[in-house]
Amino acid sequence: MSFQIRLAGEKDASAVRAIYAPIVKDTAISFEYEPPTVGEMRDRIGEITRHYPFLVLERDKKVLGYAYATAHRKREAYRWAVEVSVFVDQPHRRFGIGRALYTSLLHVLRLQGFSQAFAIITMPNPPSIAFHERLGFSQVAKFKNIGYKLGFWRDTGWWHLQLQDRPSRPSAPRPLPEVMGTAQFKTALEAGLDALKA
Repeated sequence: MSFQIRLAGEKDASAVRAIYAPIVKDTAISFEYEPPTVGEMRDRIGEITRHYPFLVLERDKKVLGYAYATAHRKREAYRWAVEVSVFVDQPHRRFGIGRALYTSLLHVLRLQGFSQAFAIITMPNPPSIAFHERLGFSQVAKFKNIGYKLGFWRDTGWWHLQLQDRPSRPSAPRPLPEVMGTAQFKTALEAGLDALKA
């Protein structure tokens, strides 16, 4: 079996959508009500990868999961912080794929110069909480009854990870295209594969 972690492209929209759609339809993990179309997912991948990593993990050319980062907030002073998400195809969960994807994602974010990452978790979700805390995230906030999904008001929690030290005069994070193709970017992607083998 051959595993690869790579940057997502437009051709991955259908596979990514297939993983995400049941999460939207059947769970409160996502607060979306309707799954995006393949075209909408293609647009999301294109928009995100102009600035942030959107990674897929595939085995023998089949996408098993994906992870990505987006802006934490739009105002300029927030630009060193990101929100991160990871989704794994149902039959392939609990085999380290999420950990591998996050490992590569976080390495790329550090390379770009981001200083902290946030994960938003619909509660209760003990497996997701345990997963994030094993990777060093810690809870920093809880919002009661903030979303209504599948017949119930839902709580969310915010988990935080310090990616690297915050300099007193930080340079702006580099857009993803500036780091793609570098040796450091290749090493960042491979870090997740090393985690998968561990």
